[in-house]
Amino acid sequence: MKILVCISNVPDTTTKVKFVEADTKFDTTGVQWVINPWDELSLTRALELKDDPSTGVKSVTVAHVGPASSEPTIRKALAIGADDAIRVNTEPSDGYYVASQLAEVIRKEQFDIIMCGIESSDFNGSVTGGMIAEFMNIPSVSAVSGLKIENGKPLLTREIDGGRETVSVPTPFVAIVQKGIAKEPRIAAMRGIMMARTKPVKIYEPMEAQSLTKFIVFEKPRPRAACKYIDAENPGLLIQLLQNEAKVI
Repeated sequence: MKILVCISNVPDTTTKVKFVEADTKFDTTGVQWVINPWDELSLTRALELKDDPSTGVKSVTVAHVGPASSEPTIRKALAIGADDAIRVNTEPSDGYYVASQLAEVIRKEQFDIIMCGIESSDFNGSVTGGMIAEFMNIPSVSAVSGLKIENGKPLLTREIDGGRETVSVPTPFVAIVQKGIAKEPRIAAMRGIMMARTKPVKIYEPMEAQSLTKFIVFEKPRPRAACKYIDAENPGLLIQLLQNEAKVI
């Protein structure tokens, strides 16, 4: 059984967001790039399954759509434990474009389980996993918080309103993963970092595909208003501000 984990290259959450070119483009100057957190948890669970001989998982591959500048993030995934990697050599533009490129790779490489984070921490689109399944005409399972393999059959736990459900699904399928799939991300050891330098990264040139969305302009949230402190002995002023200024009562 082969597992593919789709990973995104996203800015670290501590990054100070700035835009250039009349607020139409994200400023990447000085940005620290990391593996998308949901994808990193997916990778951790995939490696846990591979570590268990009873699951029958033979290999874990990571795939990414992005230019050569994203290779450090791919190497980090290899250092964590992935066996090899695939990179589609193109700039990702939107979820549709990324999904179409990944689906083409999956058709060529033939994986049993495809894992995608529920969303990326930069654009929060939540569309790529479902689109991959649609392009390939295979099942997809959303809101996956647990994945195990028993007697060669994948069993998935889903979060639903009021509880959880366990479902089985034939392979190949796409698991759209959310929080809970793994307790915490796996940390790369020194040996893994050294081995990552020699692990193979297969490069695919992009297929012909168009983007269906276009970003017109980015706008940052307005700065929060300064806090006002009201003396505890002056409740009348507090009520007046809540009525006339905050308009909450």
